[in-house]
Amino acid sequence: MGKTPSDIQSLIVQRSHFPTDFTWGVATSAFQIEGGARQDGRGPSIWDTFCETPGHIADNSTGLMACDHYNRLEEDLDLIASLGVTAYRFSVSWPRVQPLGYGAWNDEGFDFYRRLVDGLHNRGIEAYLTLYHWDLPQALQDRGGWNHRETCEHFCRYACEVVKRLGDRIDSLATFNEPWVVAILGHETGIFAPGIKDRKIAYQAGHHQLVAHGMSLQAIRQMGFTKPMGIVLNQSPIYPASTDPQDVAKAELDDGIVVRWYMDPLLKKSYPADVLAWLGSDAPVVEPEDMALIAQPLDFIGVNYYTRNFSSASETHKAQETGNPITEMGWEIYPAGLTELLCRLHRDYPLPAIYITENGGAFKDPVVNGQIDDHDRLSYLHDHIQATLHAMEQGVDVRGYFVWSLMDNFEWASGYLKRFGIVHVDYATQARTLKASARWYQSLLKG
Repeated sequence: MGKTPSDIQSLIVQRSHFPTDFTWGVATSAFQIEGGARQDGRGPSIWDTFCETPGHIADNSTGLMACDHYNRLEEDLDLIASLGVTAYRFSVSWPRVQPLGYGAWNDEGFDFYRRLVDGLHNRGIEAYLTLYHWDLPQALQDRGGWNHRETCEHFCRYACEVVKRLGDRIDSLATFNEPWVVAILGHETGIFAPGIKDRKIAYQAGHHQLVAHGMSLQAIRQMGFTKPMGIVLNQSPIYPASTDPQDVAKAELDDGIVVRWYMDPLLKKSYPADVLAWLGSDAPVVEPEDMALIAQPLDFIGVNYYTRNFSSASETHKAQETGNPITEMGWEIYPAGLTELLCRLHRDYPLPAIYITENGGAFKDPVVNGQIDDHDRLSYLHDHIQATLHAMEQGVDVRGYFVWSLMDNFEWASGYLKRFGIVHVDYATQARTLKASARWYQSLLKG
């Protein structure tokens, strides 16, 4: 059970526990909220294509309308401002500003993002821009997508153009959101766009994202851009499902696949040897200069944390009954895992500043008399903010925390069935309603 209203008073995290310059935000991504998919010259993305095939999306929905954010920008900016956050994390839709991913730029697309960042600044909110949150232009996929090295060059040109046009107006720039998801869910299991099922292609796609990241940081710095730049990674601590030595070994390998495969090249200039050995001939083709290119200096790493994972070498140990509650995604609620993860990264790597760039949970959220009392989400957020604080007390340089998500939205392969928002969206009317979690976050931020 979640906490009841009377328990809420006893929740102890306060804004005053954090540094005065700590960044507090909410996060979204373009494809999940914008809609306007065929408006003002936007080209199709791989997710538009993926949604068109029956069976890919749980409720057979699409992102054509999503939350109609593209047409409700001012209303949504007011909504963000009402929460009292100091920053908003969003992504640019590459096909909105460059319909093919190469060739001509779309001025109307750039105009939308100019209005977005200016609107944020006019309301005293910092703009945290992510260049790539999974929506590759379909025309680039038709030419090989992330399996082809030329996509790195196209991405670098796109990154430079965004900085040329918006760089004076943004406060932070992330290259990629969760390259593991793009590589593995998009190219190995195929449950996300572009729906490829090939391990070798998956790891090449992952490598090319890291190469594109490094190329872009280098090129953007040469342009004289001095705002903080980094990358956002999904990370989880991974535990063996039992004390069986095979489970212990599998957990170590899975940690290599999820955490070290990205952290090691970014901060140590190498891929983990155990994962390379496991991949064998499926290991990516790495050009001589690649590792130096990938390991560009980072101003920050964004950590997206939702749950911990268990690994087992056998099916019998697969399901873990920990007794902890789970979210609508079937993910265990385990705030201590965030503290453990952050402290482990701090111990193992020469870290730049860390931001918790996504954290949140999907819950049922029934609307009762126009109210959404999502106390499960409220306590989830409270406990993870507290877990962040515990890591900071142990020396981890965490500079900010972003709730995922500002509003209910298109949850990828789950369609509109899973709600992560602190703001409820009625998809029939597009009405926005603050949930109890939003009101609590508001009161936390307003002290």
